[in-house]
Amino acid sequence: MLAKANRVTTADEFRAAVRRGRRHATPEVVYYRLARDGQPLRFGFIVSRAVGGAVERNRLRRRMRAVGRELVDAGRAGEDVVVRALPGSAQLSWSELSGRMRAELAR
Repeated sequence: MLAKANRVTTADEFRAAVRRGRRHATPEVVYYRLARDGQPLRFGFIVSRAVGGAVERNRLRRRMRAVGRELVDAGRAGEDVVVRALPGSAQLSWSELSGRMRAELAR
C-alpha cells in the first residue's frame, strides 16, 4: 500500500497532472508526469470499466500500486505520476507490467 504522502488523492491533483504533465503512451498504459521539485513521488491510478470486470480492475490497480511502492522505496522523488490503464493492460503478467512501468518511469 502506498502511504498517504505518496498518493494523488483529489480531483484537482489528478486534473493538474493530466492537463499540465508530460504524456507518454504505450499500447497498454498512458503515463502523465508532472514535476514537483522537493516533494515526494506520488502516484494516482485511473482504471476504467473498459479494462475489465471488477476483479481484473482491482488486481491491476493493486499491481500498479505495488510497483509504485517499490519505486518510492528506491528513493525516487519530485513528481506526480498518474497512470491510466487502457483495455488489454489487465492481461499483462506481473513481470511485464513491472518491467514496463519501471522502464517508462526511468526516462
